[in-house]
Amino acid sequence: MVTGLDSARKQLQSRLKFMSTTFSKWLCAILVSALAYAGSGQTRPASSPPQPLRKASDLIRKQEPVKINQSLLKEITPDTVHIVVSLPKQRAYLMTGEQIVIDSPISSGKRGHSSPTGHFSLLEKDPNHHSSLYGDFVDGSGRTIRAGVSARIDSAPSGTRFVGAAMKWFMRLTGEGVGMHIGILPGYPASHGCIRMPSDGAKLFYDHVKVGTLVDVGDY
Repeated sequence: MVTGLDSARKQLQSRLKFMSTTFSKWLCAILVSALAYAGSGQTRPASSPPQPLRKASDLIRKQEPVKINQSLLKEITPDTVHIVVSLPKQRAYLMTGEQIVIDSPISSGKRGHSSPTGHFSLLEKDPNHHSSLYGDFVDGSGRTIRAGVSARIDSAPSGTRFVGAAMKWFMRLTGEGVGMHIGILPGYPASHGCIRMPSDGAKLFYDHVKVGTLVDVGDY
């Protein structure tokens, strides 16, 4: 009996010693990890606050505004001017002879809808033109249900009708509907083929040209 008790006591003491050693190692590991995390947190630079979103206007490449030769503008008539559109420069020039009267930024046709190049003469002038192909589907109250649609491709939802996009100060170049008019200028070719112009530039060109004015569009 004494021998059995001694053996059992030794086994218990050995087990307790093992458990104590294991617990100590586990506790040390936790402390080391905690200290390491705390130390790394002290040396890590504070995270910077989220940057505000940039405005769309900041992401758009700025173009030089309309430039006017006022002395030449006073001398010209619709019979003495012609238009040159430079696709690489994204500029349109109202010219008399070889002199530039008005220099305006433009946005020509994007890839897949490139503006036609060549020699044209203005076929029509319409101060309040609307596209017959591109526009919006609106309901009976005039609310836009779907914007930026093509009447040739998209189907009008029930109860809506197609309203063509406004093309103010429209100067027609082709029978297919390509022309020069007011539009959004993001700083690169973005239209469906037309030559978009700023409001002041379009109005100036419109006022100083006539049906039949010659227009050259190309890599000038």
